[in-house]
Amino acid sequence: MSTTNINAYGAESAIAPLQNLNITRRTPTPHDVQIEILYCGICHSDLHAVHNDWGGTVYPIVPGHEIVGRVTKVGDHVTKFKVGDLAGVGCIVDSCRECDHCHDGNEQFCDNGWTVVFNAPDRKHGGITYGGFSESIVVDENYVVHVPETLDLSSAAPILCAGITVYSPLKHWGAGEGKNIGIIGIGGLGHLAIKIAKAMGAFVTVFTTNQAKADDAKRLGADAVVLSTDAEQMKNCPKQNMILDTVSAKHDVNTYLNLLKVDGSLVMVGLPNQPLEIGAFNVVNGRKSFSGSNIGGIAETQEVLDFCAAHGITADIELITIAQINEAFTRLEKGDVHYRFVIDMASLK
Repeated sequence: MSTTNINAYGAESAIAPLQNLNITRRTPTPHDVQIEILYCGICHSDLHAVHNDWGGTVYPIVPGHEIVGRVTKVGDHVTKFKVGDLAGVGCIVDSCRECDHCHDGNEQFCDNGWTVVFNAPDRKHGGITYGGFSESIVVDENYVVHVPETLDLSSAAPILCAGITVYSPLKHWGAGEGKNIGIIGIGGLGHLAIKIAKAMGAFVTVFTTNQAKADDAKRLGADAVVLSTDAEQMKNCPKQNMILDTVSAKHDVNTYLNLLKVDGSLVMVGLPNQPLEIGAFNVVNGRKSFSGSNIGGIAETQEVLDFCAAHGITADIELITIAQINEAFTRLEKGDVHYRFVIDMASLK
């Protein structure tokens, strides 16, 4: 298998700043698509992986899994893309393709483990995968999605992770007309959840601890906003069919379980580093559920891109250059972003 050296940005250790790196990509094999990366979002998962917060990081690491670009080369057997197409790559770049979950389009639940776009063993081609903080990427066509031409490309990039992460559970738990949907937190995930749930037709209530974000939630489309630090507001809050929890810090989920209707679900998509405690009576009373959701499959990722294009939904972003990436990581760690950083990858050149 032949390879090509390309420019990228990554880290050599958990405490090293991100810097320019030279990495190797395979040249396209018969089913591969080569994509020039135009924009790449920055997610909290990138930060955690670079700092080895979850363990297992292999250095050097090149993060980035909200990738939008243009196809520059296709393999001889590729049928889904042609040179010049707009294309996106999210978290998943391979899976076993044989288990029931893969056959059902739920590659994120692959029985044999799916391949993450960065910092994962590439079981098919060897080595470790490198992500979107780079000038190009090569991915099997079955794990690439079409990006609608009508979307603004820079602010569409976060849909590849943040967007699908909230769309999948909202769809699965039936957000729509006549449903009260609560959203905890207004960040990269939460702000897109507001827009998507509202476009689905739900009555959207946002829970936040921050008055400034409470005001912004209305701009984003929320029907109601509740300050979770205000006991009176929480007491008077209408019961919810579903509450989507996007918070990645430790917090008391029992408060929100008590706001659910009978058969309601609190669905976790944030990833707190510390365990959360659940009182048994808070789920037994009312036959409530505490659940979780993990991104979405390739078909559903295409679906959310098409849904967002149909409803004019993109992320609220701060567009940065590659030279600003370490500053962006520092700000992201402090929660100082409105609401997603996206890198203009032309600046890597």
